[in-house]
Amino acid sequence: MLSKPQNCSEGLNRLQSRIAQACVTAARSVDSVTLLAVSKGQSSAAINEAASAGVENFGENFLQESLPKIEELAGRELTWHFIGRLQANKTRPVAENFAWVHAVDRLKIAERLSAQRPFHVPPLNVCLQLHVGGEASKGGVEAAEIASLATAIRELPQLRLRGIMSMPPAEESVTRQRDWFRETRQVFDYLNERGMGLDTLSMGTSMDFEAAIAEGATMIRIGTAIFGPRITRAS
Repeated sequence: MLSKPQNCSEGLNRLQSRIAQACVTAARSVDSVTLLAVSKGQSSAAINEAASAGVENFGENFLQESLPKIEELAGRELTWHFIGRLQANKTRPVAENFAWVHAVDRLKIAERLSAQRPFHVPPLNVCLQLHVGGEASKGGVEAAEIASLATAIRELPQLRLRGIMSMPPAEESVTRQRDWFRETRQVFDYLNERGMGLDTLSMGTSMDFEAAIAEGATMIRIGTAIFGPRITRAS
């Protein structure tokens, strides 16, 4: 996959205006929403351009693709988030190179991340992935099981449980979008009522982030609206 070139500054300006308007509509402060730029498939140069335009958080899905970019951009103060589905045999480089992991849905993965996190760096921030929408192609823990998983992960010494993330089905209807995001927020609220102390609700993409903000998202994962539409590499 390649990305169609786009001036990141222009894309960010348009995006930030939309975020600001969504926050006004939701009666929220724009400072309550963190932008996570989804940089999978993007070059180090494109990421560097976005960083120069003010983006601090970048999300990567594929380990083999991300590690060279992290190394090349090591001179910049960037925060790297692993947002893809994580396999057990790839936890060590993630634990060593990322500040956040967004799709934890198994205790085994969490235990490996904690054991492999270097002791000289802060604990790894993690979000539990909630399975919403019933799509078999997507990972995540069911709502009925998430409290027990959260309780176990909070005891792991090198992890800091920060919140919940979800990837609902694609919906054109804003009402349906909000229904899925509301379901995620309700689980988030439920865990906090049980004393989990979560502060991060990671949900919303370029297609539906306004609905996510309306339902309480504190972090939105945006790729296309920053870098431009993706096109398929010719074979």
